[in-house]
Amino acid sequence: MHTGQFYVGGEWVDPLGSERITVVDPATEEPCAEVAAAGPSDIDRAVAAARAAFPDFAASTREQRLAFLESFLRAYEQRADDIAHALSQEMGAPFRFARDRHIPGPVRHFRKMIEVLREFRFEEMRGTTLVVREPIGVCGLITPWNWPLVQIACKLAPAIAAGCTSVLKPSEVSPLSGLIIAEVLHEAGLPPGVCNLVNGTGPVAGEALAAHPDVDMVSFTGSTRAGIRVAKVAADTVKRVHQELGGKSANIVLPDADLEPAVTTGVLVCFKNSGQSCNAPTRLLVPAARQEEAAAIAKRAAESLRVGPAADPAADLGPVANAVQFERVQAFIQRGMQEGARLVTGGPGRPEGINRGYYVRPTVFADMRSDMAIAREEIFGPVIGIQPYRDVDDAIAIANDSVYGLAAYVQSADLDAARRVAARLRTGTVQVNYPAIDPGAPFGGYRQSGNGREYAEFGLAEFLEIKAVLGYAAA
Repeated sequence: MHTGQFYVGGEWVDPLGSERITVVDPATEEPCAEVAAAGPSDIDRAVAAARAAFPDFAASTREQRLAFLESFLRAYEQRADDIAHALSQEMGAPFRFARDRHIPGPVRHFRKMIEVLREFRFEEMRGTTLVVREPIGVCGLITPWNWPLVQIACKLAPAIAAGCTSVLKPSEVSPLSGLIIAEVLHEAGLPPGVCNLVNGTGPVAGEALAAHPDVDMVSFTGSTRAGIRVAKVAADTVKRVHQELGGKSANIVLPDADLEPAVTTGVLVCFKNSGQSCNAPTRLLVPAARQEEAAAIAKRAAESLRVGPAADPAADLGPVANAVQFERVQAFIQRGMQEGARLVTGGPGRPEGINRGYYVRPTVFADMRSDMAIAREEIFGPVIGIQPYRDVDDAIAIANDSVYGLAAYVQSADLDAARRVAARLRTGTVQVNYPAIDPGAPFGGYRQSGNGREYAEFGLAEFLEIKAVLGYAAA
């Protein structure tokens, strides 16, 4: 693995500076790797490579871009185990979970993009006017540490399909999997400069990329705080900024729902990936008369999960990704208790028998109120709060009372009732009765959860400009 280099212009190159980033294994709190950290001059070089490659790649045919996407998929699938091991090392994901849940994501999204690209209409006539959708240009892709592969795929696949060139900056917390992706891109045979990779911190490399005058678009996934900063530094050059940010998703269990599976599945969905998902259903809304029953079910579900290191084949949850996140989650658990939420299970500190690593006890609160920090702020750990509601109108009001609007969930035995609730929820996605993953569904949020959409043709559209050629046809 090229930990001391960047992938620029189709080659592995040495950094122009001497800064390094230490990658810490969150299961042991020990360094596990060191990667080069880009400075502004490294960003300049990568952007220049992408800019030089853009004219030819923008002029490539649909068939050529389809071939590149298919070649990437073949090369990626050959490196699946290597990438899963890297994920386990850099973010503590149990290897089984990394292999079964993280690895398939890029496959789904690249396959869907291949399907979309085959049929996508880049040109259409409207009367005598030709409307053309063409690549926006050089794109800065800034991705997070929690689902690193999926977020890279959701940006790279549409960028390639659109004919854009790009500079990818993975999170400094999880850079190892990104380096392997760059090796996969090289193996796939993309033209030099079409896809470039640099590692670095957000305040240095990320800001330099977002502010760069030769970058036409920034696609960012991460916290709302960081997303605001990206938008501000990008504003001076009036580039397009696409953002997928934080969430605080409500899961409304309607009165007619079967409580046992609704609550059990809700807890398990919330806690997967150690609770580190922007669309995790962290607010469990249940009828007030059934809160005690729901709390007992949630307690059983949380206590059924085994917390352990990546190498433990029985582990369901690994640690959270880093020390900062561990302290943040611990602080929220303490604050929930201080503000009057009732601790049902879990709580502060590491799980019993574990004295090292950033492990968090799967935690359930009841009697949560909308004014509590645990109900309003994104925790990003295995913590869920049960909040009682009076009636369906009250549940919808509670769900919508948030600065976020990424996702919501509705559980009901009556599909029509669930649909009526879904229509009133102000979120980018609503999941009814825990459906299967759909890579063709648009993904993104309202309000402070971001702007724009990812996945399928919705994601492809973010990387395209629209041109009108008036008088193209004779009147």
